[in-house]
Amino acid sequence: MTERESVDTASASGVGRVETKIARISLPADGFKLSCGGVLPALEIAYESYGELNARKDNVVFICTALTGDAHAAGYHTSPEQDLGWWDAMIGPGRGIDTRYYHVICANILGGCKGTTGPASVNPETGRPYGACFPVIHVADIVDAHCLLLKHLGISHLAALIGGSFGGMQVLEWLVRYPDMAAHAICIATAASLSAQALAFDSLAHTMITQDPGWCDGDYYDQSMGPAAGLAHARQLGHITYLSQEIMMSKFGREQRDQIHADLSTARIPEFQVASYLDYQGRKFVSRFDANSYLRVMTAMDHFDLKTRSLGGLEEVLRAVKAKVLVVAVTSDWLFPPAQSKELAHALLRARKAVSYCELDVPYGHDAFLVDIDNLVSAVRAFLPWIADEEDRSRDAMMPRDTPDFMRQSLPDMIRRGARVLDVGCGNGDLLTELSQSCAIVGSGVDIDFSQVVEVMNRGHAVVQADIDDELALIPDDAYDYAVLSETLQVVRHPRTVMASLLRVAPECIVTFPNFANYQVVGQLLLRGRMPVGSALPFSWYETPNIHLFTLLDFESLCAEEGWCIEDRVYVYDDPLGKFLGRLGLPNRGAARVIMRVTR
Repeated sequence: MTERESVDTASASGVGRVETKIARISLPADGFKLSCGGVLPALEIAYESYGELNARKDNVVFICTALTGDAHAAGYHTSPEQDLGWWDAMIGPGRGIDTRYYHVICANILGGCKGTTGPASVNPETGRPYGACFPVIHVADIVDAHCLLLKHLGISHLAALIGGSFGGMQVLEWLVRYPDMAAHAICIATAASLSAQALAFDSLAHTMITQDPGWCDGDYYDQSMGPAAGLAHARQLGHITYLSQEIMMSKFGREQRDQIHADLSTARIPEFQVASYLDYQGRKFVSRFDANSYLRVMTAMDHFDLKTRSLGGLEEVLRAVKAKVLVVAVTSDWLFPPAQSKELAHALLRARKAVSYCELDVPYGHDAFLVDIDNLVSAVRAFLPWIADEEDRSRDAMMPRDTPDFMRQSLPDMIRRGARVLDVGCGNGDLLTELSQSCAIVGSGVDIDFSQVVEVMNRGHAVVQADIDDELALIPDDAYDYAVLSETLQVVRHPRTVMASLLRVAPECIVTFPNFANYQVVGQLLLRGRMPVGSALPFSWYETPNIHLFTLLDFESLCAEEGWCIEDRVYVYDDPLGKFLGRLGLPNRGAARVIMRVTR
């Protein structure tokens, strides 16, 4: 059996049968103090775990759940067909969070209703459910409770924290509240605070529940129904925000259930398939969730706001972060839109943190990280630290390199040892790896291709998925010492703008490009009358990615026009005649490629 077949077989089996455990947390005599001033005299937390905890207890990945998630993230309790975990496709042998290496823990949140202390729990001081008397909680309280769980389990350090949506907010709280706790963190489809639109949806959901006749001011546990209708309607509203317009149209369109059409004479209203779907979601939710818990947890999410914790704003708050962070956005998400993820990544970069950013280009809206996760699995797997045997750890060192010899030989002389370097158009990370080994740089990359971004993360480098032509908008001013653009200037749409962006994010940039004035190129064009193909221009005219064919002199002229200074020039010759032309003072005719170090 090959290694790939072995991984596939392990992946197919998942973590198997699991059980939810209840941890009774030992508290001081004055109980568990909450940030609002309230106190819980007792605390129980429901959790599940998958994979083996190693002897050093340093292979733990903690999963922070979304708003209505629970501890049952992977495996099954009775059968895979009936109760598979909500993130089973992500967790298990050979999956994104590989349980052959990691010990994974997922716990219910404080205030929930699936085993962790919440409004439906019995208050030991009264012998009755807390109900409306359950105190207000904040995200900080949820994180503090989970920190106590880990202490209860004898765990003091995490390999990684991972959370999507509201779970991502919990991850952010961990990072600023307990900065030494985790080495890596992944925030998926989340934000530093909710938008006004999201707050409006939550406000309406709150009204739907509390205006239900069965609400009884939150003390409905002796009633047969409680605010079932209001809770169902609130869930239906929320579910609309989880899906994109595209996926709702493709799944339901304007199809009517049983094709019943409106009868104007009787004013009969047709029921559309989308309404039937929402009814089902509402009924299913009422059967598994408590209205008081929904309101308490939703309020915690509404009040989460990292931006207002410091006069210096989000950047100042995030200066406490020590972990390497991956921010993942979903392009079709309008509840937590990509702009909010970019804002978070931008602030982390301004705070000089090791941050990577990528986007899932899928149509499923906010729920994509739970539904269409193939790309997310590859990103998570690549970003997590390797906890494997030495053979796996050294596999990157054994991979063949594609960095050309002329760059490997020349760039180390241009870059200060230990400098912060941004490789723009980084591809699979070969150059970053070379410079890390030769110059001990602190390197990051930029590339638009998701698969390349995953490979760069797999090699241990930070990387941002972005369009180079978009003025490197995600990268702050002066975030790096050097920006490198290797063999890419000729393929971008706006070379002048790209060069200006390079010199905005770093005071120096190093640019390499093929020289179209090379004698071989010009000779082929003159003698054969056809577009040349050679080492500097290896593509046929109908396949070439090059859209700007320029020369050494053209580049020098652009720099002179813009007031940029060329500090170093390296001419790369492919053959003896080219070198001879260079000795004659004709590098524009002899050089096949050029390396320039340019400053503002």
